[in-house]
This record gives sequence, structure tokens and C-alpha cells, in this order.
Amino acid sequence: MLSGAAADPDLIPFYPLLYVAWADGELTAEEAAALRARAERAGIDPDALSVWLDPETPPDPEQLLELLAIVRQRAPELSAVERSSLASLGIALAEAEGKAPTDAAREAVRRAEAALGLHASEAVASMLDAGRPVADLPEIEPRFDLDRMRRFLDGETVEIKDRLRALLDDGRFELVHGLSTTEYRAKVLEWCRALADEGLGALAYPVEHGGGGDPAGFVATFEMLAFVDLSMLVKFGVQFGLFGGSIHQLGSREHHERYLRAAGTLELPGCFAMTETGHGSNVYDIETTAVYDPEPREIEIHTPSPRARKDYIGNAALHGRLATVFAQLRVSGEDHGVHAILVPIRDADGSPAPGVHIEDCGEKLGLNGIDNGRLAFDHVRVPRENLLDRFAWINDDGLYRSPIASPAKRFFTMLGTLVGGRVAVGSAALSATKVALTIATRYGERRRQFGPAGEPERPLLDYQSHQRRLLPRLATTYALNFALHDLQMQYVAEDEDRRKTEAAAAGLKAYATWHATRTIQVCREACGGQGYLSVNRFAGLKTDTDVFTTFEGDNTVLLQLVAKDLLTGFRQQFGDTGGFGIARFIADRAANAVLDRNPIISRKTDPGHLRDAEFHRAMFEDRMNDLVYSLARRVRARIEDGMSSFDALVECQNHALTAALASVEHDILASILRAETDTPSSGVAEQLDRIRCLFALTTIERHRAWYLEEGYLDPPKTKAIRRQVTELCAEIRPQAVPLVDAFGVPASALRGTIAE
Repeated sequence: MLSGAAADPDLIPFYPLLYVAWADGELTAEEAAALRARAERAGIDPDALSVWLDPETPPDPEQLLELLAIVRQRAPELSAVERSSLASLGIALAEAEGKAPTDAAREAVRRAEAALGLHASEAVASMLDAGRPVADLPEIEPRFDLDRMRRFLDGETVEIKDRLRALLDDGRFELVHGLSTTEYRAKVLEWCRALADEGLGALAYPVEHGGGGDPAGFVATFEMLAFVDLSMLVKFGVQFGLFGGSIHQLGSREHHERYLRAAGTLELPGCFAMTETGHGSNVYDIETTAVYDPEPREIEIHTPSPRARKDYIGNAALHGRLATVFAQLRVSGEDHGVHAILVPIRDADGSPAPGVHIEDCGEKLGLNGIDNGRLAFDHVRVPRENLLDRFAWINDDGLYRSPIASPAKRFFTMLGTLVGGRVAVGSAALSATKVALTIATRYGERRRQFGPAGEPERPLLDYQSHQRRLLPRLATTYALNFALHDLQMQYVAEDEDRRKTEAAAAGLKAYATWHATRTIQVCREACGGQGYLSVNRFAGLKTDTDVFTTFEGDNTVLLQLVAKDLLTGFRQQFGDTGGFGIARFIADRAANAVLDRNPIISRKTDPGHLRDAEFHRAMFEDRMNDLVYSLARRVRARIEDGMSSFDALVECQNHALTAALASVEHDILASILRAETDTPSSGVAEQLDRIRCLFALTTIERHRAWYLEEGYLDPPKTKAIRRQVTELCAEIRPQAVPLVDAFGVPASALRGTIAE
């Protein structure tokens, strides 16, 4: 028992309360006064109270530890009822000591506990907790066929992806940390040579020129390489996709026979020199010149100003020997717009070719395994035959010829053949996102933190806030997976509506790369300090994918391209019917608005309705249609007032970007809905249904302000949607790890990380 005044036996019922009140060292004057008043009513000696209830002179730590020891010594002898609250625990302790408290004392201690506002059972558990038990990590059993889900996600290119998984895990592609820039560039070149030796670089080229004749397989290869090292991915893309692809897509048979085999084996390292210091997205107005000289039948390539130098060119600083240079072609004094010409930039010994100035871009934010460089040309001459002439050529008489009469159409046709770059970059960004989600989700299952006293710590994924961080992004990643695979197949099919493919590629590239940037950051934060270690990959994923939002087209510019395509489709829809067609459209929209904004529907909040695919489809479609229509109406009104179409769209730019994003989201939803229809098993279908619901409702929740403003939703329904998102996260949470495992990230991409 305690010594001195503190040993007053009448204090025993208050022991648990006194310990807990002082345990955090923050007993306030008000709390002390409340305890003193109730204790004195119970007849406690004021001198005994003064030891414990003076906020200015707290009890010594030794006294508190002694008090705690007394309580813990007696507690195991007491029943669960006697330990149900601090008051009942104190009363039972006094009785065990033969000092049964009076009725007044019993009432006083109960009122004192209430006055302190303590949660009875938690306070007792915390006081009696001698340490947390440690729980084993659970074995998570997938509730669906994991291999079938992985193959379903892989789509039509599952065989090449399985081949790549085995290749990337064979020991040659292990990630290496801490390399210098020089060492890293050498390692990346080594990896690309190994991939070329496997025939993967030439996979998209014609079989007769050493290729595989498999463009879908090439895009799938690009998608898989993004799991491992993004510098390797980009160098692979520059060499085989941009450099070799430009020869394949823009050149004629003679170019194919001369260059494709060497490009595909990396015997001929090359560059794709389009971007200039002063011109990135606006390729139409680049300044590099290509002037045809008929006497020697040569084209003279020249950089007229510092802003016209070719900038940020992959492979240029060290390894490239031949470059596809985009320049303004002039023949017989007439300008014919941008064309592509093959220009040697290095001699056989590796020194710059005559008239070619090469500069290393140096260290970058990321992707430092790529030798980005700057190129400038001082009246460099190349044979006429170096013009890539699929769409235009200079004949033996020195005359310019093209089957496409319009310079603008010719330009966009040439660039349209290179749309594969945007398809590949969007797919690669999604692969990087899958790596981040796999690491963060597995870590969230294993990492334990906090929890009720006496119980094991809880896994991070059990926390609602953690689920809300990761699982909606997981759902979006699944939805984007199907959308990008649909785009890949559309691109490979080379259907006649290339404009539609180009717009889809632009929109999905923008959406997927922004999704990657945001998701990787969230995953890094979800892993705390572990996420900050290079070995756990977030540092590299963040810095290496950051540029994805601007290369192959700045995302904001690409969304403007999507908006222009939407306006073109709108104009084509009503071009032949004039005002009558538009009036009919307005009438149809009004009818839909009456239906969709019906108060009964806008207020309907039952889970069956909120999770219904038709509700999701209607919400996405209405948003897209309304935004496109209002954009067209605003642009048209400005043009009718005398404004140029360029300025009219600039004035409506923010609206245009919003409409473009709504269109992309509409297409993503359509893709996952199609995937649900094609689902191969009930277990997979059940998971995809929840994932689609979470993607759709999260998207609607993000745009709730617009839906509220336009009358599609009422406040009670937006609240119900928010609750459904939280409930869906809880439903998906038990299968979160199997769902990221279904991404099939190669083991080499996770080796040594917190996800291994």
C-alpha cells in the first residue's frame, strides 16, 4: 500500500482514476476541482487529496508507478464485471483490501469518472495493458481466379507479356541503385542490346526486314518494360519506336531495306529529332530548314537560330549515329511544310559529323540513363534519297510531288502515323502506376500501426483513410487498363478513322500520365518513411514518370486536341442539317434533361440504384454531352460575332479542357463496362463489378459540384454517393492484395523492396 497521506485507505476506490488522470500529465485545474469535490463528499481526508490533486505539483513518477503496480497486482483476481470501468475497478480493489467503501464513496467515484469524461472500458484496458500481442501476417486467399484475372488484364497480348515476365526475371535486368550517370547510361545501353538480341526491338517491323510483323506485341513489350526501369523503357522507345518507327512509317521500301534491320538490332543507333528549344508541341512552326539544291541533288539542313536547335533528343549525347530530323522543306523556292530527313550525326569513330554540333543536356530530374542531347546543323548536306518519302518526294526533275494536296493535311497525316508514341507512353505510365500500387498495397497489408489496448496493431489497410487513399486509384487503374488495351487494338487495326484514334490516344495519354503522377505520390506518402528510400522505387517512379505529362505532347495541349475533335464531330453532325439539326439536338437534350433531372431520380439514394451500370453510364454521358454542347454553343457565338476560330477557342479554353476530360472519362467507363460483359468467370466478374462501381462513383463524387449546379444530383444523393464510395472501399479491401497481384508485376521489379 502507498505510504504517507497517500496511504489513506479511503483513497483506494480512487486509485485507478487518479492514475489515469495523471498518466498523460495534463490534469487541469477544473478536473482536479471536480475530483476533489466528489472525494470530499465521500469523506476523504483533504490532506490525502492534496498529494494527488494539485495541478501545480504533480505526483512523483515513482508514486504513479507504485499506484499502477498496486492496481495491476490485484486486477487479475477480479471479474470482468469488476474491471468494466475505472470506478468498478477501484471499488473492487477496496473490497479486496477489506476496505469496502460506503455508498457515498461508491457514488462519488462513479461521478468522478463521469466528470473526467473517460471511456470506461478503453481506460481500463489501457491501464491494465502490459504489452500488445503480436499477430502473424494473415494468408490472403483470393476470392477469384488470380491467374484468370491476370490474363484477362493482359488482354490479347498475354503470350508476349508472359514471355517478357520470364525474360525480365532471368537475372539480366536486375535494378541497380547508386550508379553514376555514366555507369547508368552504359547499363541501359546493355539492357537495350539484350532486348534487341531477343528480337523485341524489331517486333513491329515487317518480317522481310528482320522484324516480327507484330505491332501489338511491340506495344505490349513497351508496357511490360515500364515495370522495371524507365530509362531502359525510354531508350528502347527512342531507338526502336521513334527512330526505327519513323523510318518504317514515313519511309519507302528503299529506306526499309537500307535501315530497318540495322535499327532493329541496334547495329545502327539513332535519334528522333523533332523538338526544338523554341518549339515543343507546336511542330508545325519549327524553324530548322531543309532546302533542296537541284544541282548536286542534295538537301541542306540548317539551324537558323539558337532557338531552332534540336533539344532533349534521346540517344543524341552519346550513342546516336543517324537522326530523323524534322525540318521545313523548301524546293525551288517554295515552302512545303515539315518533313522528315535522315541526317548522319556521328562518324564511324563516334565523333560529330561535319557541320553537326552535339551537346549533352546533362543531369535531369529523372531518366538519367538516357543520353539526351542537343543538335544543331551548320548547312549539313545529305542526298535527296534521305528524305523519308512515303507521303511526299522530290522527283528526278527536282520537282516536289505528294498525293496529298493540302500542306496541313499532309502534315497531320505524317504525324498521325506516329500516334503510337502516345499509345505507348500512356500504357507505360499505367505500368508504373501498377508498380506503385502493388508496393503500397502490399505494404499497407503488412505494416501495422495503432489499435485498441490489449489487441494487436491494425494493418494500415484496415484504416478507412488508407482505403480512401489507395483503392479508388486502384479502381481507376483497372478501368484505364481496359481503356488503353482497347486503344492499342484500335491503333494496331489501322482502321480508316485515324482521327478518332489520334484523339483517343491524346486523351488517354493525358489522363493516364496525370493519374500516374498523382497516384505514385499518394503511394509514396502511404508508405511513410519507407517510401522515401530509393530501394523502394518511389523516388525513381516519381522522377522518371514526371516528364510523361509533357513528352509525346504536353497534356494540356493534347486535351485541346481532344476538344477540337469533339467540336469537329459536333460540326459534322449538324453540318448538313444546319439550324434544324442543332434545334433537334437541343430538343433531344431537353428531353433527356427532363428525364435525368427528374426529382425522383436526382434524389434516389438506395445502393442498388447508385451501383447500377445504367446510372453510371447516364451520369457520364450527360456530363460529356452537356459540356460539349455548351462549348460548341459558346465557340459558335464568338465566331458569329466576328472572332477568329482560334481566338474563340482560346476564350473558351478552360471549358474545352473540362469537356475533353469528361469525354475521356466517358470512354474509360465504356471500356470497363465492355470488359465486364466479356468477363471470363463469376469470381472475376464480381470483383470487376465493384471496381467499376468504385471508379464511377469516385468520378461522380469528384465532379459533384457540377452535377449539383446542373440539377442532376441533390445534396442527399451526393452524400449517399460518398457513403457508397466508403462502403465499396471496405468491400474491396480484403481482396486488395490479390487485385494488385493480378497486375503481374515481374518479381525483378519488386526485389529488395517492401513489397517483396
